[in-house]
Amino acid sequence: MGNFLDDLFKKVFKPSEKLPVNVKENFSLKDSDREDLEQWLDSQESKDLFSLIYKNYHFKRAQINESPQVHIFTSPYANGFAVSFEPPLDLKSFSRVFLGLSRRILALGYDQVSLDRKFEEVNDRVKVTEKFYFKPPLQLPAEGELISQLYGNVALEKISIDNQPSYIKLLAAVYSDRLYQDAKPFDQLMDRIFERPENG
Repeated sequence: MGNFLDDLFKKVFKPSEKLPVNVKENFSLKDSDREDLEQWLDSQESKDLFSLIYKNYHFKRAQINESPQVHIFTSPYANGFAVSFEPPLDLKSFSRVFLGLSRRILALGYDQVSLDRKFEEVNDRVKVTEKFYFKPPLQLPAEGELISQLYGNVALEKISIDNQPSYIKLLAAVYSDRLYQDAKPFDQLMDRIFERPENG
């Protein structure tokens, strides 16, 4: 955090130097955030919001935009979606959806590799990215078998611009290594994330 503050002070007191802010730090969730998440995940609000996002994902595939708007990313090596910060999402539910998605990814058997926060200056605006990174569990395959990569590596991000929530993005990137089985379909990942019971 020190570097971030140093950079900000330099920008304020020596603007001619024009140093862009670019700081990354690891962090962990507070106990109060964990407890709040547990309670929220049992609520009807959480079920309704996850159902709405999932419905809007399918609407988007049919070229229909509903609020909150969902965006879809597809390529041979990575697939994903983003959900914009729009009603009925508010500050609290936006963060809770982000953390709730992380729980659902863990429930699929993934290992959390990291949780970090990046501050960067983009076109004179401060962009803050909170990011979970997940990998399939390490495993020794039976002789002659390939390693399961599940749905590939999964990155989950929450983006804010100038202290205002912007969007949540999930991206699954597949391994093209011959040691691995083909990744399972992204559509199946979406089905399991949005339909799997929290404790199942």
